[in-house]
Amino acid sequence: MSLSVALAHRFGGFALDVAFEAPAGITVLFGRSGSGKSTIVDAVAGLLRPELGRVALDGRVLLDTAAGIALPPHRRRLGYVFQDGRLFPHLTVRQNLGYGRRFAPRPAPAAEMARVVEMLGLGPLLERRPGRLSGGEKQRVAIGRALLASPDMILADEPLAALDEARKAEILPYFERLRDEVAIPVLYVSHSAAEVARLATTVVALSDGRVVGQGPALEVLGDPMVTPTGVRDVGAVLEARLVAHHPDGLSELEAGGLPLLLPRVAGAAGRRLRVRIAAQDVILSRARPEGLSALNILPGTVDAIRPGDGPGALVSLRTPAGTLLARVTRRSAQALGLAPGVACHAVVKTVAIAPGDVG
Repeated sequence: MSLSVALAHRFGGFALDVAFEAPAGITVLFGRSGSGKSTIVDAVAGLLRPELGRVALDGRVLLDTAAGIALPPHRRRLGYVFQDGRLFPHLTVRQNLGYGRRFAPRPAPAAEMARVVEMLGLGPLLERRPGRLSGGEKQRVAIGRALLASPDMILADEPLAALDEARKAEILPYFERLRDEVAIPVLYVSHSAAEVARLATTVVALSDGRVVGQGPALEVLGDPMVTPTGVRDVGAVLEARLVAHHPDGLSELEAGGLPLLLPRVAGAAGRRLRVRIAAQDVILSRARPEGLSALNILPGTVDAIRPGDGPGALVSLRTPAGTLLARVTRRSAQALGLAPGVACHAVVKTVAIAPGDVG
């Protein structure tokens, strides 16, 4: 099942003009605040009528302005998860979940309710009311309520934006399970590069109402030409396999045959992981350095150098582990003689990789 979107809309001084495909998995609309992410989601949901547009979900037309088709929200068969849970405060968790089941085209069997409760870890919360839940727990209930309505797609508009870092870390694994275990597409809005790196199957990068990049997460996030949230959020994503846990609190991963040492990562050996490495945390060296405290040294070849507007430059480095990005000054790039094809080493401090960058 996939979503096809083409929209054009103007309001105030803002003009939206986008077209993209969202396949199965989590498609993240990624960009700064004001880039048009929420406008797109509202148009897909039927909460906004665009001037021009067509939205089709697995061939079923939800909107076609040229043909005069605009299904109302309740007929689009979509689940919507907002920034806040929007739960009914007078109902228990069990009753809030049951409210979602009322909107399913046919009554959800008890086994489906049990599956959703297990997947989202809601068992201990079923008799509580929302006032006794944390922010992360409320969002898990909101996801469960949306799933139990048996939607054809889930829309999530910055569902972690109102949570602190601890609550975000709590709920991200549940979105990963949603991506991996539920066979419907999810359209997810975020301006957090770390969230995108962990969750996205597909990324649609937006800037000023336009699509500036789209495709698999590893390709888009590793493209130095795509910087929708600014250079400080630029980074690359590597696919790795958890090899072992060491007594000193470090976990060893393997990426393209190269070892990576990170602060302890949850999971057993063999687990597949994504690791986001921010460009500002990468140091470059022409020769393999020695006598450093940094534990991760990855050999590679310079692929491209993109000068910035100021004194900086963004270097793309091909390594056996995948493409890495490094933010350096143009002076450093010149002093090192960096150019496409030049051999180089990327140095990454173990402690620079936060738990939220691994998943």
